[in-house]
Amino acid sequence: MKFLLRSSALCLALCAFICPAMRGQRGFVHTKGPQLVDGHGAPLMLRGINLGNWFEVEGYMFHFDGGPQSPREIEELSYELIGPEKADAFWKQWRDVYITEADMDLIRKSGFNSVRVPLHWKFFDSDNAEGFRLLDRLVTWAKKDGIYLILDLHCAPGGQTGTNIDDSWGYPWLYTSAAAQAHTAAIWRRIAARYRNDPIVLGYDLLNEPVPHYPRLRQYNSDLEPVYRKLVAAIRSVDKNHVVILGGAQWDSNFKVFGPPFDSNVMYTFHKYWTATDKSVIQEYLDFRDKYHVPLWLGESGENTDAWIAAFTKTLEANQVGWCFWTYKKMDSTSSVVSFDRPAHWNDIINFARLPPGTGNAEKRIAARPSVEESQEAFGDLLKKVQFANVHVNAGYVQALGLKPVAH
Repeated sequence: MKFLLRSSALCLALCAFICPAMRGQRGFVHTKGPQLVDGHGAPLMLRGINLGNWFEVEGYMFHFDGGPQSPREIEELSYELIGPEKADAFWKQWRDVYITEADMDLIRKSGFNSVRVPLHWKFFDSDNAEGFRLLDRLVTWAKKDGIYLILDLHCAPGGQTGTNIDDSWGYPWLYTSAAAQAHTAAIWRRIAARYRNDPIVLGYDLLNEPVPHYPRLRQYNSDLEPVYRKLVAAIRSVDKNHVVILGGAQWDSNFKVFGPPFDSNVMYTFHKYWTATDKSVIQEYLDFRDKYHVPLWLGESGENTDAWIAAFTKTLEANQVGWCFWTYKKMDSTSSVVSFDRPAHWNDIINFARLPPGTGNAEKRIAARPSVEESQEAFGDLLKKVQFANVHVNAGYVQALGLKPVAH
């Protein structure tokens, strides 16, 4: 009997050594045909929320309509208003306080089981970069709360969209630059190496919303999957454990760019905003799932009424599609889990931000700008307003997702 037990143990050990798939999936979320399953093999329905505006700020969430939209543009505005030293200190504090343990606790209590974390490559460009300090902290909180983390490269080197959301230089240079592709692969290799043994990290969403719908950019549709192959190869060189997540072209909507799956642990993601809410909206993705027997995941949706969100969530769940809505926290808005009030002098900041930018307009901008003291007060108050103690829970939004609002 002892010999049989030893033999069985030896066989399992050898199999785990020989078979990377078995070794990698034990204890980790992984794919099983068209399903996503947890570390025990049970089907897993993702109900998540994005942590937008943390690593990759966006102009509309500061009400900068007609003004700066990308992280770089917003940072430049802050440099102009409060000076480079104070601005750099502000943004470091912003990243420290925007998402905290208390926020993760509220996410868990509300009934979410996952969060998607949009990342900017510049915070992960070395092993001791600031982004890893913040993500390590988030991993600790996620483990405590049992919340899966999906790491999303929102801003890739070179840019995958050429728009504000990837903080690029106005064009998706990633598809034509071997250097940018190698840099992006290095970023993912570094991230994967760090978290390869963390089961609370569910997987890697490789590129957010690649290739916009603009006619002149559709030429890069055929380049998307080859780039994905390079990124997956970089990840698999250090990490056999985690799910890799691929989004279609045209803002994660066009799956026609994909051939058969080229990885055994892959999930496909789509984004949907401002559409109808019935099954017809997702039918092409369901057909893709049936054809290739791979899991689907809605990585972003929302920015709509509570009634629309409730109807679309029901459609997704009725068709066994996990979801992650946008977004957790916003300024004076009800289309988020929590919101915070507009800070002092913020309307003056908004009006100034709408002026024509650039040093060619310096005279007009200097004449119209808020005082340095008012600007410093505005940014200081913003840091206070975003802290967990000062946010408000949007009960209607949480209920629309079929979850339970909790008292703050």
